[in-house]
Amino acid sequence: MFQRNNGRKFGLAQLVIASAIAISASVSEAQEKIAGEYLVKYKTNSFATMLSLRSTAAIQIMDHNKFGQLVKVQVNPALEVQALASLLRNPNVDYVVPNIRVHSFLKSSEVFDVKAFAKLQDQYANSKTRVEEAWAKAGNKGSKAVTVALIDTGADYNHPSLKTQMVPGYDFVQNDSDPMDITSPQANPGHGTHCAGSLGGNGLVDGGIQGASGDVSIMPLRFLDEKGSGDLNNGIKAIDYAISKGVQVISASWGAKVPRSQAQPLIDAVQRASDAGIVMVMAAANDGKNNDSVDFFPTNADFANTISVAASGPNDEKPQWSNYGRGSVHIASPGLDIISTLPGNKYGKLSGTSMATPLVAGIVAFLKAQDATLTGAEIRALLQLTGAQAKIEVACNCRVDMMAATEVVLAKKMFVVPAAATLKVGETKQFSAKFATGAMTFAVADTAVGEIDAAGKFTAKANGETTVTATDAAGATSTSLAIRVGATGPTEPPDGGTCPIGDQLLCDIICGISPELPFCQ
Repeated sequence: MFQRNNGRKFGLAQLVIASAIAISASVSEAQEKIAGEYLVKYKTNSFATMLSLRSTAAIQIMDHNKFGQLVKVQVNPALEVQALASLLRNPNVDYVVPNIRVHSFLKSSEVFDVKAFAKLQDQYANSKTRVEEAWAKAGNKGSKAVTVALIDTGADYNHPSLKTQMVPGYDFVQNDSDPMDITSPQANPGHGTHCAGSLGGNGLVDGGIQGASGDVSIMPLRFLDEKGSGDLNNGIKAIDYAISKGVQVISASWGAKVPRSQAQPLIDAVQRASDAGIVMVMAAANDGKNNDSVDFFPTNADFANTISVAASGPNDEKPQWSNYGRGSVHIASPGLDIISTLPGNKYGKLSGTSMATPLVAGIVAFLKAQDATLTGAEIRALLQLTGAQAKIEVACNCRVDMMAATEVVLAKKMFVVPAAATLKVGETKQFSAKFATGAMTFAVADTAVGEIDAAGKFTAKANGETTVTATDAAGATSTSLAIRVGATGPTEPPDGGTCPIGDQLLCDIICGISPELPFCQ
């Protein structure tokens, strides 16, 4: 008999009978899964590996992403257990996860003709974040040399408020070079086009809109369809495409609530972007949940150059539906009733963390135009340290302020990096400072909570909060926001448990066949 740690027992006859039950349940109980489709991560980019994953009666190869070393396969339902067990036993296979649906983080929409409003001042988000003041201070609205990959439903690249900003993109839904935003009244009123306007609307149209970066290059990458839905495989391919094109920023207003074990290929893709120095700005989701306790991806994929964004309203309040989290969400940005571009020379109000995210991506692009040496980690810290205080539970309890961040960059005023962090006891974090002169010294306010060495390496010692102060050789100082110790990680049970293929019963059956697999231990 085989016994899993959940107490279930299976004899050989029961394993065979239960397999049919598991196959039918996997579709009905996990609606985000695409029936029979899996992503297989292989360990080496070798010809031998590809041969070992060739199509058979049980497995059909549907797609190959050489950058991510991923193969999308369709598994024969009648042979699902045997096929998955075979893949998982393959020494060239790193992991297997279900291909799932991800969705845009749109909460509500209101579409109207351009004549319904006539002044750019109707864009309260730009006023709150002081966009025009930042432009005046810098003497520019950004630079076309900075390219932002907008990974979304595509964009109406012919829209008068956008066409001057557009560079060639790609459509991963139709597999062609035409990433036009295809609308659906209920599901997609023009999600990607709206995001593009907040990011980089040109402000050249009378009665139109302007984005945070009035001069920028926007690369529309379509992988979400007219229903605002796309699959994990194409989302990953879009990220890798952006990396290959050398963009500086990625804006991602989409995702899914999915366990980390099943989101691994997406997490890997975010890490590839971060490792390439790309600043990836991601929406925190619209479930009103604490992302410190619940896994949403890609937003919870926290790497050096990532920024997770919650939504704020006109009074710096958190809309009820916006996700949040002191440890996992980095900053807030206006996302309620945001006016921006829509396909067909239209404009409208949309709400969601989807709308908060491209505004931050535009601010990032503008700051990169002022100083190309700024990293994602530095920009995240800068936005947190200069943010306007708000009653929103994010790492800085603040909302972005583009003018305040711009002033620091133009004056090259020293600031500490990171500005906020949440750590477990025993975990370490490297501190540094941007625009510092000469040698640095570091100090911790509460040495019972953590200690820091001469090189800036902080070690968490006990639960609590403290701050880190950096001082350079010229005497300039900068003190961090709260450095919190006591992170616990997700507390809400993940959908599908810890089983990497998204169905615990199916995992149990496979473990009865191959108990040596890592998740069976």
